[in-house]
Amino acid sequence: MQQHTPIAAPATRALARTPLIPLVLIVSLFFLWGVANNLNDVLVAQFKKAFTLSDLQAGLVQSAFYLGYFLLAIPAGIFMRRFGYKAAVVFGLLLYGAGALLFWPAAATATYATFLLGLFVIAAGLAFLETSANPWVTLLGPRESAASRLNLAQAFNPLGSITGVLIGQHFIFTGVERTPAELAGMDAMARTAYMKSEAAAVQMPYLAIGLGVIAWAVIIVATRFPRTAAEDDGSDAAERGVLGRLPRDGRFMSAVLAQFFYVGAQVAIFSYMIRYAQATMPGTADKTAANFITAGLLCFMAGRFAGAALMKYLRPARVLGTFALVNVALAATAAIVPGSVGIYALVASSFFMSIMYPTIFALGVEGRSDAERKLGASLLVMSIVGGAVITAAMGATSDRFGIAHAMLLPMSCFVAISLFAWRRSGGGEAVA
Repeated sequence: MQQHTPIAAPATRALARTPLIPLVLIVSLFFLWGVANNLNDVLVAQFKKAFTLSDLQAGLVQSAFYLGYFLLAIPAGIFMRRFGYKAAVVFGLLLYGAGALLFWPAAATATYATFLLGLFVIAAGLAFLETSANPWVTLLGPRESAASRLNLAQAFNPLGSITGVLIGQHFIFTGVERTPAELAGMDAMARTAYMKSEAAAVQMPYLAIGLGVIAWAVIIVATRFPRTAAEDDGSDAAERGVLGRLPRDGRFMSAVLAQFFYVGAQVAIFSYMIRYAQATMPGTADKTAANFITAGLLCFMAGRFAGAALMKYLRPARVLGTFALVNVALAATAAIVPGSVGIYALVASSFFMSIMYPTIFALGVEGRSDAERKLGASLLVMSIVGGAVITAAMGATSDRFGIAHAMLLPMSCFVAISLFAWRRSGGGEAVA
């Protein structure tokens, strides 16, 4: 999944005692899954052209992707505990690469279902990477600098996200667009040729990504990593019974539900940002519309810094609730005032979404035992299936009522997040 923890400056002295090459290799993974996540936002628009899809059908890009996360999160955790961090990372990279390579035959046959299968396989690989890379980074060096290393690694995730959008904008979008009337006026051969050329535009970028990711897996296999204390202590006794307890814990499950709504809102907004811009500002080219996603991701990065600073003085739940309420207003603006005002409101919402995933995650595992944290982390990763459910629901709403009115769906998600935050804050006051 996408961005998880606030960004902070690393502790340079502590990092100097960390094995540098292994750390660089694992930190790079945060960049790689950022690329994959936000390339999907481009694919939604590209496949809509290539296969003349409805908004609901185009939204299946995200449904296939986040279903992979949902189904593989717990198996990835089991695999990691059985075979270790390195094996889980290598297996995740191989799945990621295999899914990307599936785009070549999918484009050659212009088969949408094969593209969706490729996306599912990519997401399955990313479930392994996210489940293993986050804790592994904290173990590659001194315990006192663990948080700094993880924050450093997370800084590369939004950079990957921006890179993914730029790859799509400049190497996938062809700049050739046909209106429904123009397509209807073409003969069958010309229309088929146009759609095949649009589908083929993804071949070379995903071939390069697939081969690059597999090469990275080979490098990791060939690199010697220090053995961690966690891998030396393989006892699972403390985890017995946790699986039965956590799903019955209302406090924990409220965090899982809030995470479901957050990821759903974020993915839906980014997935349909290009569609919204083109529908509400006629004449906007897809390459131009993609700039709004890039601007949103830059706002996301800025929000990370601002949110981290605010949390030095305010309780995290209070900041989360305030940011959620702001996004209720911004999403409502996009629904009520379509056009340039609405698109800038959606871009601004990225700033306030930035702290939501890590804050909800932290509130969910707060005060838990180590065993509960491990399983709780897997369940919270599974909750990002909201990206599949909410995005598909938003596509169906757009097909029936229009893309502007569909923004009421993420608005409702932010309402739910604000309620979760309010309950957790208990009207919390500023803290020193």
